[in-house]
Order: sequence, then structure tokens, then C-alpha cells
Amino acid sequence: MPELPEVETTRRGIKPHVHKQKIKAVVIRQPALRWRVPTRLAENACGQTVESVRRRGKYLLLGLQNGTIIMHLGMSGSLRICKPSTPAEKHDHVDILLGNNKVLRLRDPRRFGAVLWTTTDPAQHKLLCSLGPEPLEDSFDAEYLYQNSRKRTASIKSFIMNSHVVVGVGNIYACESLFRAGIHPKRKAGSLSMQRCEKLVNAIKQVLTESIQQGGTTLRDFSRENGEPGYFAQKLFVYGKAGEACEKCGSTIKQITQQQRSTFYCPKCQH
Repeated sequence: MPELPEVETTRRGIKPHVHKQKIKAVVIRQPALRWRVPTRLAENACGQTVESVRRRGKYLLLGLQNGTIIMHLGMSGSLRICKPSTPAEKHDHVDILLGNNKVLRLRDPRRFGAVLWTTTDPAQHKLLCSLGPEPLEDSFDAEYLYQNSRKRTASIKSFIMNSHVVVGVGNIYACESLFRAGIHPKRKAGSLSMQRCEKLVNAIKQVLTESIQQGGTTLRDFSRENGEPGYFAQKLFVYGKAGEACEKCGSTIKQITQQQRSTFYCPKCQH
């Protein structure tokens, strides 16, 4: 599933192609995504200029003069830039034809993504209004994490993966951040001291920042005809490394299941 760094990489990849461009047409081949694509999307968007290309959590926001297109990549979705003459394939569901004679194309094999429309402040949209702070912004700090975790009995891994607490900390990044902070993933969120909250916040910011930077330096061309998304393989210390030696202490990396997701950790470094 595309997580925050991948979505941010996508935003940066498509922005040079779509920003300040007028929308000439919208083609909806398959409206039955996670939520049905609005039938009047083309009517609302055509003739409008893309004034901003923003991200909120894992949602991409194309700000037009009269509203906002809200996009989500779901479990398997990707965006690419192609020519209008590029044949659409089986899983290419939505095209946005731009004034520069380029097409922003959504590919989504599992159809769990979304293309929605709002004329009001997107921050107040029902899908975005209850989201927690952005992890790389100043509002997400040790004080925030400490105060919001008091008396919470959920595991710290589940807690930081809750988008109502903080957005964009997916499974991989949660495992890696907890390793860097030296915190066991099953520890109760409410048991963390202020000092450990500070370590964890710093680790989350560091992991996400490094992943976004790596995406920026290894960004694949979003105009490639093969449609490969501009994602990247990040440097991982514990995720997917069960049975291997910890690079820090040499102990064997363990794997457990939490909320139907695999968790990887070092039993010696994390406590």
C-alpha cells in the first residue's frame, strides 16, 4: 500500500506536469472505486485550472478555482503522466486531460482508491476532518504524543498507526521508528515517559524524512510509458528481516502479529 512517503513522492512527481494547467477533459472508465466517482466530476472540473497540488495524510488534493479533486491511491493505485495517445489498459480507470497535452492517469488494479470532489474546504471533508496532525509538522511533538497517549492501553505500535492520532505512519515506518527509538512494539502507549515520547517523535520524523528524501533522489520518471510508479526501496533495519541478525546488536530479529499486521523488532534493542 502506498504510504505517506510514497504519496508525497507521487505529489512531487506529478506537480510539474499538472500545476497551473487547465483541465480540458475528464474520462471516467470505471466509476466503481472505493467510493463512486462523482458523475458530475467532468462537468465541474473541465475548464478549471489546477492552482495547487497538495497532500493531506495519504490524500492528494488538486485545488481548482471552483473546488478540489480529492484522490487516494488505495491499496494498489498509482498515478502517472502519459500522452493522450497512450492506450488505456485494463486497470486505468480515470484520466484527467490537461492543457499541456498530457494526461494524469489513475491506475488501480484493486479499485480501492478514490477520486472525489468537494466545493468546500477539503480540510472539513468527512474523510479528512478527523485526521491527526502531519508527522513532519511542528504540531506533532513529544508533548502532543505524551498528552494524547495518557491512560491509553493500546500498544504503542497500534497507537502511532492510528490516523486520528497522527497521519501517515504505516506499518513499515512504525516498525522502523520504534526500532530507532528503542521501544518494544507491544508496550502500552500510556506507559511511555515524556523522554521516550521525544525519542519516538524524533525517530518518526527521521524515518519519514529520509524515506521522502530517498524518493526524491531516486524518483522514477512519472512520464514513463510502462506506468511504473515512482516509489522506492528504503533502507530497513527490522521490517521483513525476521530471523536475521540485528545490525545494531547482533540479536535475532523477531516477528509477531498485531492487529493482523506483521510486526518486526529486536528483542534486545527494544524494551
